Amino acid sequence: MPASFDPWQAYAIAAEASLATHASAHALASQRDRRLAELFTVVAGRSPWYRRIFAGRDPAATRLADLPIAHKAELMRDFASWVGDPAISLPALRRFAGDPANIARDYLDRYVVWESSGSTGEPAVFVQDGRSMAVYDALEALRRPVLQPWQRMIDPWGLTERIAFVGATGGHFASTVSVERLRRLQPGLSERLRGMSFLQPLDALCAELDAFGPTVLATYPSAAVMLAQARHAGRLKASPREIWTGGERLSLAARAFVHRSFGCPIANSYGCSEFLSLAFECRLGVMHLNSDWAILEPVDGQGRAVPPGEPGVTTLLTNLANTVQPLIRYDLGDQVSLLGECACGSHLPAIEVGGRDDDMLRLAGGAGRPPVEVLPLAVSTVLEEEAGLFDFQLEQQGPSDLLLRTAAQGVEVDRTLAAAIASLAAFLSRQGARGLRIRCRSGEAARCGRSGKAKRVLAGP
Repeated sequence: MPASFDPWQAYAIAAEASLATHASAHALASQRDRRLAELFTVVAGRSPWYRRIFAGRDPAATRLADLPIAHKAELMRDFASWVGDPAISLPALRRFAGDPANIARDYLDRYVVWESSGSTGEPAVFVQDGRSMAVYDALEALRRPVLQPWQRMIDPWGLTERIAFVGATGGHFASTVSVERLRRLQPGLSERLRGMSFLQPLDALCAELDAFGPTVLATYPSAAVMLAQARHAGRLKASPREIWTGGERLSLAARAFVHRSFGCPIANSYGCSEFLSLAFECRLGVMHLNSDWAILEPVDGQGRAVPPGEPGVTTLLTNLANTVQPLIRYDLGDQVSLLGECACGSHLPAIEVGGRDDDMLRLAGGAGRPPVEVLPLAVSTVLEEEAGLFDFQLEQQGPSDLLLRTAAQGVEVDRTLAAAIASLAAFLSRQGARGLRIRCRSGEAARCGRSGKAKRVLAGP
């Protein structure tokens, strides 16, 4: 049993989360305020970064709105000062996360580690202690909606479920680490929970899913749409009983298409590397924030709170569970709206999330072959992991024409772009794309999507 897992702590936090699920708005606010005061007191003593911020302040009397906004880049630059354990070293963390054999293994025998995807620049590294993981585990287990109540009654422990996670399985990403960690914690589940890479060709992925026969499919919305198209075309036979999506925007049209193709219910969630389980849908399809453990502040371009119902330019996250790597008023980069009461009866705040809005590529597959569809997340993974390119936008300008642009300039950038083109061309060729022409431009700003945020992958006109 990994040291980052304490069964007694996990039980206690699960009990708290269970009670809070049905708590009143007043009780939730009281619990949140108590945890916020505890967070301030702990980090003011443990983190040199926050010791400076709280200098001359009484942590117990400090208002959240009085603290400065924290940005990923500046925190990563002063990582040693940010974290609350001097034994944690960023270079050592980078080396640890660079080895796929370490996925789901404890760092320093007590921490779970994952990297962000780098969607807003070079990825950050996040360290979770046992308490943080117990919170995420409890929220995942207790707040996810029950899509098949009768099945839950017949099989309350999920002993007949076969869960397939489709994602980037070769890196230290939060979802991949979480899946592999769960397999380590529950050996009896390891044969019924499997990660499958969306970087492999679609036909190979479909064959792997068909052989496994999942009852639950967990993936990103764009991957769910791609698999729904494959099932509609007869390339995929698997028939899950339910589908869990997260990590991207799930439009109403995409939800309806996936539902028609698979004929099963879908539950979407909202999470990120900074807080794995921020919100889940209720039975009415409304997203509810886990406000007993996380605080979200939608703000405008000047960092001022926006009125309820309006999306901010960005959203500030305060993670009440993680004290080893504090996230207080952290600029998340997402657009979130705080809504009013939900008719479902839950007092957990209702929110609306404007997530990623990248496009799927549809490339020529050669003479007499169908077009090749490629997930935007797969493209991002290849460019980040194989070429080290994080600031980019890839635009499709024709059936076989791609333009890769980056705002950066310089000789080193030119070398990175050359590596990126080689890696991307090899990957797309493995997917079946033929006759590709990939051009690149440096020093060029990215185009923006409908949300006003820059999209990383554009299908073009």
